[in-house]
Order: sequence, then C-alpha cells, then structure tokens
Amino acid sequence: MADPSSSVDRLSAWRRGPRLGTAYYNEYLPDPGRLQIDLDLMTDAGITCIRVGESVWSTWEPRDGEFELEWLTPVLDGAAARGIDVILGTPTYAVPPWLAHQHPELAVVRRDGSRVPWGGRQEADYTSEVFRGYAERVIRAVLGRHGRHPAIIGVQLDNEAGLHLIHNDDVVRRFRQWLAERYGDVQTLNRAWGLTYWSHRIGSWDELWAPAGNTTPAYDLAWRRFQAEQTADFIGWQAGIARELVADETFLTTCIAYQRPGMDDVAVGARLDIASGNAYYLAQDALDLDREGAGGQWYADDVPQLILMADRMRATRQGPFLVTETGAASIGPAWLTRPPYDGQLAQAAWLLVARGARLVSYWHWHTLHSGAEVHWGGILGHDLQPGRIHRELAAVGAQLEAAGKWLADAEPDADVGVVYAHDSEWVTAFEPPLAEGAGGDGGSYGRIVGVFGRAAVDAGLQVGFVNERQLPEAAELVRRYPALVVAGLVAAADRTLETLVEYARLGGRLIVGPRTGHGDDEGRVRAVTAPATVGPAAGIRYREYAALAESVPVVREGEVIGTAHGWIDGLEASDAQTLLGFRHELFGRWAAVTRREVGSGAITVVGTLLDRATLAQVVTDAAGAPSVAGPLRARPGTVTAHSLAGPRGRVWIVHNWSPRGCTVVPARDAASVIDDTVHRAGVEVALGPWDVRVWREA
Repeated sequence: MADPSSSVDRLSAWRRGPRLGTAYYNEYLPDPGRLQIDLDLMTDAGITCIRVGESVWSTWEPRDGEFELEWLTPVLDGAAARGIDVILGTPTYAVPPWLAHQHPELAVVRRDGSRVPWGGRQEADYTSEVFRGYAERVIRAVLGRHGRHPAIIGVQLDNEAGLHLIHNDDVVRRFRQWLAERYGDVQTLNRAWGLTYWSHRIGSWDELWAPAGNTTPAYDLAWRRFQAEQTADFIGWQAGIARELVADETFLTTCIAYQRPGMDDVAVGARLDIASGNAYYLAQDALDLDREGAGGQWYADDVPQLILMADRMRATRQGPFLVTETGAASIGPAWLTRPPYDGQLAQAAWLLVARGARLVSYWHWHTLHSGAEVHWGGILGHDLQPGRIHRELAAVGAQLEAAGKWLADAEPDADVGVVYAHDSEWVTAFEPPLAEGAGGDGGSYGRIVGVFGRAAVDAGLQVGFVNERQLPEAAELVRRYPALVVAGLVAAADRTLETLVEYARLGGRLIVGPRTGHGDDEGRVRAVTAPATVGPAAGIRYREYAALAESVPVVREGEVIGTAHGWIDGLEASDAQTLLGFRHELFGRWAAVTRREVGSGAITVVGTLLDRATLAQVVTDAAGAPSVAGPLRARPGTVTAHSLAGPRGRVWIVHNWSPRGCTVVPARDAASVIDDTVHRAGVEVALGPWDVRVWREA
C-alpha cells in the first residue's frame, strides 16, 4: 500500500482527470501483425491506458521453467510511442496445463470433496507453497523483464481473486491453527460458538470437523473470514514481490470481482495503492430508470444497481478507483447479448466518473474469435473494423479530455451513507431470510441492501457506501453523511451498534432496515430483546418476525399506500411514532415504519422491505433535503444528478435514463464543461433519450 508520507505519488497520473482505457490482447488476434493499426485506432478513440498480459501464463512460460518474454515488447514500445500508459498484469489466475498436469494436488477442493477440473481458470489453490513457488517465478520473470518499461504505469496483481472457497486439506489445517491463535483454547471456542448444541463440543483442535459438514452459523462466519483473509494475503504476497521489480512511482492494484465468495474488498484494498474492479451492466431497456431489475447478478440490471456498484467500488479504499473492466458492445454469453442503444455508452461512462472512477476501461479491445468469451463484444467486432461502438467511445474520450481540468482531483458528494458489512453478508448467505424458489436466497443480504440503496437513488440522494470495518467515530460519520442507511446488519459488534446510536444523538438521521442488531459479531443470535442497542434508542422492539410468502398491504392511517415483501420484523413501538403499519390478521398488530427523535438526530426503523415508491418516500422523509443543493429546480422521474467537488468548483453530471426525451430547468446558471454552452437559470433545457450533460456553475 502506498505510504502517505512518501514523496512518491504513485497515483499522480490519475489526478489530471478520468481517462478511457481498454484491455488489449494482441496475442489473441488471428493476425498479431496489426498491432500498429490497433494502437492508432486507440489513439483516435482517446484511449490513453491499456491493460495487458494477465491471462496468458502459458504464453509467458510455455513449458516448465522456459520463458518467452519478448512478445510483449512491441506492444509496450508502441504504446509508449503514442503516450498510451500500460497496466501490466501478473498471470497467476490462469494456470498453464503443464503445471496442472505436474501438480494435480493443486486443484481446488470444493465443499463436497470434488476437485475443480482444469479447463477454465482459477482452478488452483493459491495458498499452497508449491503453487506460490511457480507463481513467484513467473511474476519475477515477467516484471523483471518489463516492470520498469517506460510505458508501465501500474501492475495488476492476479485477477478477480476469491472465486472459490478452498477446502484443500492444508487449508483446513491452517484454519484450525488460525482459530487456535484467536480463541486460545477449545473451551473458549465451545462457549463462543455454542457448541453444546448437537454434541459439537470439542476437546482438542484436531477434533474440529471439516467445513464440509458444518451446520453451525458461528463456524461458517469464521470460515468465511478466514477464506477472505487468504485472498487478501495472496494479493499482499504478490504486492511484496512486485514492489521490488517496478519503479517507485508504479502503482499496484488488482481487478476485484465484488461478488466473489472469498473476497473482502476492504481487506484486499488495504494491500493496494488504488482499488480497481469490474463494473458490468446490462444495456438497452435495463438502463431505463423506471425499470426495476432482479438484482443478485455479477452485473447490474437496472440503473440504481449500477450507481450502487460504483459507490461500493469507491468504498473499497474510500477514494478514487479504476474501472478495469466494463462492457463495450455486450457482456457475457450469447444469451446476454444486448448491444447498447445510442448514447448509453456515454451515459454509463459518465456515471462511473461521477462516482469517482479515474479510469473507465473496456473489456476489451477486440471481440474474441475463439475461447469461452466469443460473444463478449469488444470495442471492435469480429471483423476488427471500427464501427458504431468505436465512434461513440471516441466521442466519450473527447468529452473526458475537454472536461479533464474541471474533474482533476474532484471527489464525489454524498448525501446518504449506506453501510455494507461482509460479516452480515456471509451470515445471511448461511441462513438466508429471503426465499428463492423452494429454498433460501444466499444473496439475501445484497438484495436487502440493494432495496434500500435503490430507494436512496429514487429519492434523488447521492450515495456513499461505507464498509462496516471502516466505520469512523460517530462525529466523523455525521460530518461525512447527514443520513445513514443500515439494513440487514445481522452480525454486528456492540461497538458498531453503539456508534450508530451515537451518530443519531449527534445529529445524524439514521435509517435502520430489517434484521439489523439481531446477532453479534460471532454470528450468534443475541440473548436480548431485538434489536440490540438500537431498539431502546429508537423506542421499538420486536419479539417475532416472519418470512413473507406473498406481499402484505401497507397502510398509513388505515389507507393502503403500498406493499411489503420478503421479510417482517414485528416492530412494537413504545415511545416511537408509528408512520406505517400493515393490513393483515397477524401482522396488523405491528408497525412497518417508526420514527423517534434521539438527541439532535432521529432514528427511522423500517421493519420490512417496502415497494419501490413507498420506500423511496420513507427515505426521502427520513433523510431530509440533500446536503448539496441540486442543479435543477425540479427533477423528472427519469433524471439523476450527481456531483463532484474539486479545486475548480463543483461539477454536476445530469442523466436522462429513458428512451423518451424530457426537459429540465437549471436552478442556477450552468455551463457545459465540454463545449462551454451556457444554460441560464429558469430556462428549460431539453434532454434527449439516453442523454447526459456535464455542467459547472457559470
């Protein structure tokens, strides 16, 4: 991780404003001799950064100990000649066949005891010392040869780590040692996990059963924490090697896939100089703000999910981030092929920039002709000729260049913080409260947080994610976020809950969602009336709860105004005001939403998942006015407005997420940072379908 006291600024390249990039794999092309054509086309499109080399270990090292390193040199030289910066990846996530053949024991063992067969990627146990011996050798070879090339600005360590929970015997043995170091003796563990149940008490560490047979929630939480730590340690281990082999000013990062089961992005981010990750989304009608996607995928399938995805990336290190992969023509397999409508590439790029992205890089330059991802559309199609996608991105590149001086060092504003917690994500995956088909939905936590995050977006608020592990003291939390949403926080330490209550007492507007405060940081249900700590301050409690088989009417003063779905905490209000209730023979005795003033602030408790419009209104009322006055007199329902504040002032990015045009009225004089067009306060401005405008106050 970069040392803030160091005179070396490894991120200076990103201070001049956001940039366009692409992943470039000359080695995949049927005709690698077209390198100069590709680089010239990139220059034409305003692409100033490429990512290379991370997926081809067997090209770097075709046979054990035999390296071929010079094939990348023309790419680096050509990029440098055009002023294109390069992020060079270590190839450790794609294991060559010779290594898999020589060491079959490196294959990841799954929970059920089966091994991940070679033939995809990320099949190897990267915690193994044997694997790391080979990995270090190829890292030192590649970075030793190219790490100090003048084109290299950064190194990506591995790629999308944490795909598997690794159950290999050595890993399970290390898990037992890890527990022994943390709990000290088995008696402490027995008490902490409640192992009297079902005769699970152990007499020695060797008696701790393997994760494959586990049914104890506290065990599973510890196992997930341990797995995430292995991933973070692996990235940190690579960082230590890489730092020796590159220039001081070269930054280290990794491409994070945020849905990986073995990933704690904050722990990984602590090993990096800047966070990077995937920001994939469905295009076409999924980008209509009126649409509500299903959620729970590796891609966003509606606008609020894309916004929240970007905000979560920023939260990894609470600062600027790089989008190392996002979609160009299409994403994923053939059945997901949805090329963007005209204007949507610019919309998505500017949204990512609005939430703090310093690089928007497309996966990838050319659509592949072979392999598993031939329908994943690149900037160039299979014919390798520039077309509509290239033209649209060239326009985006020109816009970013024109706006660069206004966006340099600019940071996104936030009206409301949304707390995200890996511990609660993992506990909820083990014991899902929300149904999916005939079983539970392991992605329940993400769905719960997403429902509240979408409501904040619908309320016209700018969101800033904050990971529970990064919660500052209450006073600082109030300074950063006038309102705070905490939903689904089922596994929380006492200090976390106390900080939330103190936040409200100091003037914060706290919005609490279902399940929060139900359990402790060991993954156990608390032996107190729920919700712990927050409940007494909020003037409520609940002793019953229910998973909903179907929606339930929600009422205000006896009138049905919406519906509840998914889950109900049966809120009993003592000295809190009941805002909404239920119309139901059982649930009608409980409150759906309550509010109570606490000190200088207030706590609003939402004991269920409400329909989109109703929850947006609840969040609007609870959060109050945005902390930064918006640029519009009124905001049409398909329009969002996000802002960044920098040395030159505040920049507003206004989107119309709709196939229909609309008009907006600036609240103050505004000037485009792209072409200096001035819009006068009170004078209507027409926004076309899928339109985006970037303004500063004139």
